[in-house]
This record gives sequence, C-alpha cells and structure tokens, in this order.
Amino acid sequence: MFQIFKEHKGFGKQILLLAKNELLKTYKGAVIGPFWAVIKPAFTLFVYWFAFSVGLRGGNGVEVVFGERTLFFSKFIFLLVGFVPWFFMSDGITQGAKAIRMNRQFVTKVSFPVSTIMTYTSMSRLYVHFFLAAIMYLIVGITHGVSWYNLQFFFYCPLMYVFFLALSWSTAPMSAFSRDFENMIVSIMTGIFWLSGIIYNSYDMGIESKITIFGKSLGEILEFIMLLNPINFFANGYRNTFLYDRMFYEYPLELIIFGVEFLIVFVLGIYNYNRLRKTLPDVL
Repeated sequence: MFQIFKEHKGFGKQILLLAKNELLKTYKGAVIGPFWAVIKPAFTLFVYWFAFSVGLRGGNGVEVVFGERTLFFSKFIFLLVGFVPWFFMSDGITQGAKAIRMNRQFVTKVSFPVSTIMTYTSMSRLYVHFFLAAIMYLIVGITHGVSWYNLQFFFYCPLMYVFFLALSWSTAPMSAFSRDFENMIVSIMTGIFWLSGIIYNSYDMGIESKITIFGKSLGEILEFIMLLNPINFFANGYRNTFLYDRMFYEYPLELIIFGVEFLIVFVLGIYNYNRLRKTLPDVL
C-alpha cells in the first residue's frame, strides 16, 4: 500500500488532467461528444423500463416492504436509481481491467507510476457518474422529495470508487498478461448484471417455496446469496439513500459481508499489483 501511495505522490495534477483526457478520448470524433455519456445510459434505461413495464406487462410500480413500512415506487424511478451506480460499476470493471493494456505507452515508453493508470481511468468514469447522479437527484427530488438521508451519497460514492479501483489493481495487470482474462471479464458482465439487484429488489426475491434447507426457505437462502454480491450493496445503498430513507447501518449483515469483501479485494489488489508490476514492461 505504501508503494502505491508513493507512486501517487506528486502526480495529483497529472492524474486529474489524464482523467479529463481519458474522458475526451472516449468520445473523440463524435459530433455531440460527451453528451453520449448521457444519451447511451438514457436509452438503455428506456429499453429496460419499456421491456419490463410494457412488453412483459410487469406493471408500472415496485412495492418494497421493510417491517411495518410498505413503500411503492414507479418502475422508472426504481430502475433509474439502480442503473446510475451500475453504469459506473460496469465501466469500473471492464475499463478497469483494460486500463494498463489500453495505456501501455505509459508503461513501456515513459517513466510513469503504473498504479496511477487505474486511478485516472476510474476517475474519468467518476466524472460521468457525478453528472448522471445529478440528473437522477433532480428527477428523484421532484418525484420523491429530498431528505437528509440523501447525504449518504457521500458515503456510498467514494466507497464504490475505492472498491472498484482496488479491484482493478488485480484485474488490470492480469489482463495485461492474458487477453483471455480480459475477454472473460467482458463476457461475464451480462451475467453479473442479471444476478445483481439492478432491476429488482434483492432484499425480497418474491420466491415462495416449501423447500427448506437448515430451517431456511429457498427464498431466504437466495436472498442471503444475493447479499454476497458487492454490486447489490451499492445498488441497495443508492436506493436506501434516495428512495427507502434508510441508513447504511440498518441492515448490519449486509454491511458486515461487504466489509469482509472489501478487505479481501483490497488486500488481493495490493498483492497482485506488487507481484506483477515489475514484469509488465516486458509483457507489453
């Protein structure tokens, strides 16, 4: 960890500038440029809303029950709050894994701290996330109202950035060594999406079954398994913040599980980065 901090020391301005350039490079040559950062997510959200609300006759509302509280949200608002963090997490996983290979010139031709490559790549997506989050907050504020619970955004957002940055410390060097590993990550993203609570309430899977295992119903077991997915932690976190009016500590089991996963990802990220960074120039 001290090695990574050392590599970042004195490169603050360069990281911010490279993050900006990375974002501009993404939309280079497009007439409307960065506006694609909004148009593409908006179209994706519309497609899923139309599919589940109109095409599959899924109704226009989502009911969420917490103890004696029953909340009801429009399908659009429910999907909107889930999709905004997903767009960042999806890019954080795929672009984070490609970061070193896509910026190999900084490894092979320039004396540049390798760990900062993942930092500015993730930060470029964070700029887009802030913009989408602002639009989401405006819409939710008009339809659902604002509350002091919304301040939890400043807990979940930085935590989400650090978690997927730490994940890229492992995936980016490994992808530089093996294109197959990078392709595997891209290939499983669709499965990760459907196995995460982006379009449904992972707290209540709505599964009724008489099958019991160790005294727990099948639905309860699946709901516990969903808690093991860190993407759910952030999707639920954003909904806790903007829709459910719940504090992050009100579901301690979810918080504990994520805390353990965060520690594992962080330690493995440091280990893999330090293990592979010295041989990266030769590989690339």
